[in-house]
Amino acid sequence: MAPRSIRWGVLGAARIAVRCVLPAFGSTRHAQVVALAARDPERARTVAAQFGIARAYGSYDELLADPSLEAVYIPLPNDLHLPWTLRALEAGKHVLCEKPIALSADQAQTIAGASIRCGRQVAEAYMIRFHPQWQRARALVLSGRLGEAHAVHSWFAYDNPPGANLRNSAAHGGGGLYDIGGYALVVARWLFGSLPQRMIGLFERDPIHRVDRFTSAMAAFPAGRQLVFGVATGLARTQSVVVYGTRGRLTIETPFNPAADRPTRLLIDDGRDLYGSGLEVESVQAADQYALQLDAFSMAIAQGRAVPFGIDDAITNMRALDALFRSEHSGCWERP
Repeated sequence: MAPRSIRWGVLGAARIAVRCVLPAFGSTRHAQVVALAARDPERARTVAAQFGIARAYGSYDELLADPSLEAVYIPLPNDLHLPWTLRALEAGKHVLCEKPIALSADQAQTIAGASIRCGRQVAEAYMIRFHPQWQRARALVLSGRLGEAHAVHSWFAYDNPPGANLRNSAAHGGGGLYDIGGYALVVARWLFGSLPQRMIGLFERDPIHRVDRFTSAMAAFPAGRQLVFGVATGLARTQSVVVYGTRGRLTIETPFNPAADRPTRLLIDDGRDLYGSGLEVESVQAADQYALQLDAFSMAIAQGRAVPFGIDDAITNMRALDALFRSEHSGCWERP
C-alpha cells in the first residue's frame, strides 16, 4: 500500500517558498499543501490563490492552530527559525525548516530537545541531497572511480547589493556563511562519509551592514581529506563543486540550484592530460529536488520512521558553522 499523503502548511510567503517550494508541491506524490500563512492577510490570500491552496491565514499562530495540518514548512528569516520551529513542534506539527536551522548549534540543540519532548520530527531543508545528481556523485566516489577522494573544492556566489534586504541584516542572521555556506559542508560530509575535525575561515564583512559578504574556508576531515570552499554575496553568480581523487576528478556543473526542467551533467576526467582526452560526461535526468525532499519527509512521517537527515544532522552542520565564526575572531583553527 502506498503511503498516505501528508497535509502541510507553509509558514510564510518568502521568495524561496513562492519560487521553489510551493510549485514543488504540485509534483509530489505524498505531500499536499492545504494552508499558508503570512503576516499580511492580503498577501496570504494572493499567494494561496496563486497555488490553489485551500486556506489562507493572516497570522502564523492561526495556521499552527489548524488541527488538520500534520507538517509545516518554515521559510522565515533566519532569526525566526528557532522560535517558530519550537512553536510548531509545541502545536504538534512536524517541521521542515529552511537552512540554517538556527543561528548556533546550541539553538539547534534546543530544537532537538523540543522535538523529543513533543514527539515530532524536524529536518533542515538542504534539498540537494535528494537530487539524483548527488546520489550519482556519491556513488561514483564510493565506487572508487576517482581512486581515493582527497579533496572537495566548492564555490557558491551571487550578487546581493547593499540595501534593505534581510540577507544584509546581522540582526536577522544575514550574511553569506549562514545563507549558503552550509552547502559545501553538507556536500563534503555526504561525499567523504565523515565529519570535519577542524576548520578555519577568512572573512570580509560589508562595511555598512557588517554581514560577511565574502568568506573562504578550509576544513580538515579524517584520513587527510580536505574541503576548501568560498561563498560570496557580492560577486557574480557562480556555482561549482569539484571532487579530486588519486585517479580522477569529478565536476558537478550546477551543484546547488539545478533547474527542475533540464538534465544536469557530471564531468569525470581521469587526468591523462590537460586537454580533456580522458573526459567523460554523464547526463543526469531532470528532477525537482524540492519535490523529492517534500516526498521523502512526508513518506517517513506517513510510515512512522525517522525523516532523512533529521535534527542531529542539522546540529552537526551548525557546529561546523559555529567553528568558522569562532575562527574569524581567534585567527586559529577551531574544532566543531
